[in-house]
Amino acid sequence: MARKPVVVVLHADVLPSGMDAVATAADVRYATADTLAENLSGADVLLVWDFFSTALRGAWDKADSLRWIHVAAAGVDSLLFDELVDSDVLVTNSRGVFDRPIAEFVLATILGFAKDVATSVRLQDSKRWQHRETESIAVSRVLVVGTGAIGRETARLLTAVGMRVAGSGRVSSDNDPDFGVVHASRELKTVVGEFDYVVLLAPLTDATRGVVDAGVLAAMKPTARLVNVGRGELVVTDDLVAALQARELAGAALDVFDTEPLPADHPLWQLDSVLITPHMSGDAVGWRDRLAELFVSNFERYAADHTLVNVVDKSRGY
Repeated sequence: MARKPVVVVLHADVLPSGMDAVATAADVRYATADTLAENLSGADVLLVWDFFSTALRGAWDKADSLRWIHVAAAGVDSLLFDELVDSDVLVTNSRGVFDRPIAEFVLATILGFAKDVATSVRLQDSKRWQHRETESIAVSRVLVVGTGAIGRETARLLTAVGMRVAGSGRVSSDNDPDFGVVHASRELKTVVGEFDYVVLLAPLTDATRGVVDAGVLAAMKPTARLVNVGRGELVVTDDLVAALQARELAGAALDVFDTEPLPADHPLWQLDSVLITPHMSGDAVGWRDRLAELFVSNFERYAADHTLVNVVDKSRGY
């Protein structure tokens, strides 16, 4: 009789649902970052349920049988390291689970800026009746930096409400089905001034780290807003703070940061032009169940020796 595969689930606190289906066909071990190394020996599959854990790097020498790693997140930047990239271990992610929720979140932040919701809340808190005019988002121009699945869903939704959308990605195009025009990432500084909103959805790689710096921010319209729902490290935070403090930029909606949680004494908290949310843009009700269902479905493929879905190109990081 063939040996059952061994599945290790790296978790923090909440465990994935639906694992009974996996346990019928595999031996399942649950591990935290502190116990991962002792559980990896002999394991065939690793489910990284502790979404942004970097624990595997320190336990890699114990991964003597590992064939497949599934990450319960869309981004894999916190997982990848040279030894894993160079290995034969297959990596899959949870692409598709977060596409629509993040697109809706982006639309909500854009509407929040245009309709000045933050000021309305502040006025309501102080019981002040102050009539104001707001902006229309129709025909506003949006640049979506990142042309993957989430970027494309965002482009489709923003286009549907009348916004004019373009993309920024590795390769330029003049006839993209979702963006129309895609500008090459290297041209970001030269094109960003054309847009009213810049939405960051690129994966974090060596090429995209710090892509929005003082130069790019200075090239943006002073009336423009930045929306970052990708990775905090896409932005040089000190440069963003300086631009906002100098009112060289109208505002920023930030769901991700280079340090999370954002420290209580960080200057971003003090800026009325900034909307801060705690890395929640994709976490619509039921998201954990959808993540678990995706892994269980992929495990069934693995057990049947079928091709897995959402395979990551480790050399590119997405």
